[in-house]
Amino acid sequence: MERNQAECIVAELLQRADIGVTVKLEKRFPGGRLIGGKYAMNAHAITMYTDTIETQCIQMFGSVERVEEYFMVVLAHEIGHSADSELLDLSDALEQESGLGARQRLALQIEENAWNYALKLVPEIEATFISAVIEESLVAYRVPVMEQSDIA
Repeated sequence: MERNQAECIVAELLQRADIGVTVKLEKRFPGGRLIGGKYAMNAHAITMYTDTIETQCIQMFGSVERVEEYFMVVLAHEIGHSADSELLDLSDALEQESGLGARQRLALQIEENAWNYALKLVPEIEATFISAVIEESLVAYRVPVMEQSDIA
């Protein structure tokens, strides 16, 4: 994905969201993890990792044919974090919670809140496409919560 394509998508979604968050583009998340985007609450800033977005798109869909849509969906999710009025309280609760099950449920709630916002921000994205991205994203949060429920 070319930088100017990413910049156009960023400009469009920031205009739609109108929440004053800043977005910067980098190639890869430091440390080698496959993170496509990250919201920093203390800086009220999002960093999108364009090369990682391409890698994730290939892993999920087999090509970069829909990388612009994929980038848009991931960015909408990160904007969702920045727009979440519950994020500060949920993050504080997550930090203070010592129980594994409660921590996992809080982390899942944080992610679900961001995805709920993202869905409203990109209504033009095909439902099956965005659902696939959401489901893949949430599996790492839902499985531990389900496993904790089975234990309890």
